[in-house]
Amino acid sequence: MLMPRSYLFVPANRPERIDKGRAAGADAVIVDLEDAVPVHEKDVGRAALAAWLLRFGTPGRDLLVRINGVGTPWHEEDVRLCKAAGVTGVILPKNERASDLAGLATILGPEAFLLPLVESGAGMAATHEIARAPQVQRLLFGTVDFQLDMGIEGEDLELLYFRSRLVLESNVAGIAAPVDGVTLSTDDEVRIEADTRRGKRLGFGAKLCIHPRQVAAVHRAYDPTAAEIDWAQRVVAGAQAAQGAAYALDGKLVDRPVILKAEKILAIVARVASAGGH
Repeated sequence: MLMPRSYLFVPANRPERIDKGRAAGADAVIVDLEDAVPVHEKDVGRAALAAWLLRFGTPGRDLLVRINGVGTPWHEEDVRLCKAAGVTGVILPKNERASDLAGLATILGPEAFLLPLVESGAGMAATHEIARAPQVQRLLFGTVDFQLDMGIEGEDLELLYFRSRLVLESNVAGIAAPVDGVTLSTDDEVRIEADTRRGKRLGFGAKLCIHPRQVAAVHRAYDPTAAEIDWAQRVVAGAQAAQGAAYALDGKLVDRPVILKAEKILAIVARVASAGGH
């Protein structure tokens, strides 16, 4: 199954932005009950999302909800709302314990998937257990809060170890590649694409977005280039001709892992084509 490349946050107290987010081409929309909603509007935001789900909620369209964290006054009501039709997954912010995810999975039922947000040193230290908790689909890296918690200044080499750890723990746990944190610039497409490509090189499979303008740059970074598509087509064609045997292409050995990589590239191309591009 092809996972989303882009996750776009929209505030729960502005539910009209859900369709705008989808129209912007985001693979998945995260309706945010946490940071995007002021404290005095938490109940208003939850009620607005509940009303939207009642009217427009459609299961299977990757509508996700970021709830408020465990221990906050709004957590239990947020969780109750996420049992409504139309919510396919839940983001748990500031997750530091696998037991919190296990409890959430029990309440929401087996159909809901969970995306824990790692935003602290304690959360990072617990990623081995968090990645293996029930119904976890992939890990999200909350880079801004993580830097604040750890006292880290810088988001490139300064976060290299932590990004690589999320990729490693995800791979060993057998879950989807993790999702990299936001780029705070909303209109510098060169920066957004460069940040996304850095994550892709490290093994991330997607990126969090805070504005619709960021989505296209994220997709450009994750979508195969013309050269990659040409290579993949030649690899698959050669594999078919070789009838399962290893063979050489451009002076390099082509065996099963190389063929699987080529097939993945062509599957991404097919998804883009079926979605009508970007």
